[in-house]
Amino acid sequence: MDTFADWLRARDDDALRSLLSARPELVNPVPADMAALATRASTPAAISRALDRLDRFALAVLESLLVLPRPLAPDALPAALGATADDVARALETLEHHGLVWGDGTYATAPGVRQSLPHPAGLGPPAREVFAGYPLERLTALVTDLDGTEPRGFPDTGRLLDRMTDVLAAPEALIAEAGPEAAAALEHLAWGPPVGRVADARRPVRTATAATPVERLLARGLLAAEDDRTVTLPREVALHLRGGRLFRDVPAHPPELIGRSGSSRASEQGELEVRTAAGEAFTAVRLTEELLERWGTEPPPVLRSGGLAVRDLRAAATLLEVEEWHAALLAEVAYAAGLLTRTGDLDGEWLPTPAYDLWLMRDIPGRWTELARGWLKTDRAPGLAGERDDRDRLINALSEAVVRTSAPATRTAVLRVLAAAAPGVTVDAEAVRTRLAWLHPRRAGPLRDRLVDWTLREAAVLGITGFGRLVPYARDLLDDDDPEPGLQKHLPDPVDRVLIQADLTAIAPGPLVTELARELALSAEVESTGGATVYRFTPVSIRRALDAGRTAAELAELLARHSATPLPQPLAYLIEDVGRRHGHLRVGSLNSYVRTDSPATLDEILADRRSGTLRLHRLAPTVLASDLPRGELLEGLRGMGLAPVAEAPGGGIIVTRPDQLRAEPAPTAEIVRVRPGPQPADASVIAAAVRALRAGEEAARHGAEQARLRGAAPSGEPPRSPAAATVDRLREAVQRGGRVWIGYLDQQGRSSSRIVEPVRVEGGFLTGYDATRAAVQRFALHRITGVSELGDEPPA
Repeated sequence: MDTFADWLRARDDDALRSLLSARPELVNPVPADMAALATRASTPAAISRALDRLDRFALAVLESLLVLPRPLAPDALPAALGATADDVARALETLEHHGLVWGDGTYATAPGVRQSLPHPAGLGPPAREVFAGYPLERLTALVTDLDGTEPRGFPDTGRLLDRMTDVLAAPEALIAEAGPEAAAALEHLAWGPPVGRVADARRPVRTATAATPVERLLARGLLAAEDDRTVTLPREVALHLRGGRLFRDVPAHPPELIGRSGSSRASEQGELEVRTAAGEAFTAVRLTEELLERWGTEPPPVLRSGGLAVRDLRAAATLLEVEEWHAALLAEVAYAAGLLTRTGDLDGEWLPTPAYDLWLMRDIPGRWTELARGWLKTDRAPGLAGERDDRDRLINALSEAVVRTSAPATRTAVLRVLAAAAPGVTVDAEAVRTRLAWLHPRRAGPLRDRLVDWTLREAAVLGITGFGRLVPYARDLLDDDDPEPGLQKHLPDPVDRVLIQADLTAIAPGPLVTELARELALSAEVESTGGATVYRFTPVSIRRALDAGRTAAELAELLARHSATPLPQPLAYLIEDVGRRHGHLRVGSLNSYVRTDSPATLDEILADRRSGTLRLHRLAPTVLASDLPRGELLEGLRGMGLAPVAEAPGGGIIVTRPDQLRAEPAPTAEIVRVRPGPQPADASVIAAAVRALRAGEEAARHGAEQARLRGAAPSGEPPRSPAAATVDRLREAVQRGGRVWIGYLDQQGRSSSRIVEPVRVEGGFLTGYDATRAAVQRFALHRITGVSELGDEPPA
């Protein structure tokens, strides 16, 4: 195996499936053959993604392969890493599994790995490489100062570099000569990164004239100038300062998850955790429904810059009686789950989507599952809402400024760490960060640390964790499965009865069925929540229900039907009183008018000082006109304590407050806001990709063989056969499930060779899997010039 592509060709199907499963981005789209796969796997982006998936020890093994001299001694890697041979073997297997090392026991690094790790193990280039860019004169002066005599004969760059390598192999005397300040500077670079910034790094210096610590280091070759502003520590010097070690401390296994232990009675503690998490899950579903119900009747506007205004977020937090970050989380999760979207680009509103109505039809576990999956997979970080960006601009909830592409991977990683904790152990944020620093060292940074904290906080309020521990029914979310029945078991059953009291309150002893919950949200105000929800009926809430199209009789009948006791007289009187006055005044548009059957009522309105802003004048004894829009006139009269309704031109009542609004996004609008990174490809997709790669290889090999037999171009001559024989062979291939080589003419008359697995021959077309294009294609039979079995001799 001379090349990386040859090594890939030699891998069996199981090994190829393993590689493509570990690096799913390599099959999008499927490469034409192994050479194309090798090229794609060696690109900087593909290598970077593969490196991001490595743990700290596997990454250290890969870096060691880049710096240790070749050929490798059998115990070189374990000795350099201070690890056992078994640990190193497992790490090498992981690297081979990801296609980052290759070879038959030699473990060469894949193409592109060295370029993606410019300073492996925090070491700079060796002296021979780092001083190779020095001009001959300067290199001669450097060696002269180190040896004390000028080199004999004509200066030769190779000999000078060899001398520099020999001198720096034991640099302790040079370090002592440079002084303690210079030695401290070297210690700063010893463990990486091995580069530093200085002014005028290429200035000519000699040991006799060097004045500053940096100049003394440059004059002795302990630092090398790469350009005018950059100096590099040669590898030999760094290894001397490290005592020959490649790494300070690289454990072969992840750090142990240590945390607080729970009760000695583990079964009781686990049951308490699940009940607590289930209660939070139910609360999250209830609060999401309450928020979207309110926004379905009173939708907040979309900011011109996108997102939700701060005042609307505060209003939502007040409505739900939660903190603002909690309200932002619920809104973002509803957005991610496709239950909420905005209408239009300008002057739009945040409204529930039609999917919200389908969501309401599901049971509580089903609703919670959609919310939890939306949270787990969205690339939005709700914790950023309310903060300032790099330009000191406010970050609004539901805006594009909260998008962080690393968010879904971090959430999944945090939950997997919690899942790995021992039973009864609560892992804190610091332990999670320590474990992630080992599992994914290249993804570390301040943002990930903050995402860890946000994930733990959000998982608690969404019912994914209980007392900081991942509950059993949430573990299935990591594998994209439905939660086990444990969630339903700990949820209360919805009720369709409430206790209505004479003080105009209604007590719901548990979660309400959807229809009753929506009617109560429309006709009453939520006074308190908890184990039981308390609703209060007021004239305003009753009028809101009547404005939504209910009649007083319908409302009274609905409440009586769902009341556990007879409807109290005070509530019946309140509904009757508001209903009697509701619609007594009717508002139209002239711009607008007020009409009533009682002229005395209009006299009272005109006599009221508050009506001065309504700009009313009398058209008839029972009609007042105004130049205000109908909506403003309605609100003005309501502000005077009246209960008008809107009137249509034909005299009918216009429902001015529909109980629900729904967004109708354009067909191209994106509803579900989930933009995860590359996901593990389906096993069937991986299997098909391996088949396509093998077919591509076979097509290339077969074409080359045909070209050799014919003495033609490397692409090979497409096969030719009579039309009747072509159709017969294709039908035989369909029955046999074989693969054939066909010649095909495109619309411009150009011929090409295809390797096809025929599936169906009918209607003048051949349908089959085109292995050379890695896709299912339809071929017009009259354009197929011929068919040949892959094992056939080329047709005459």
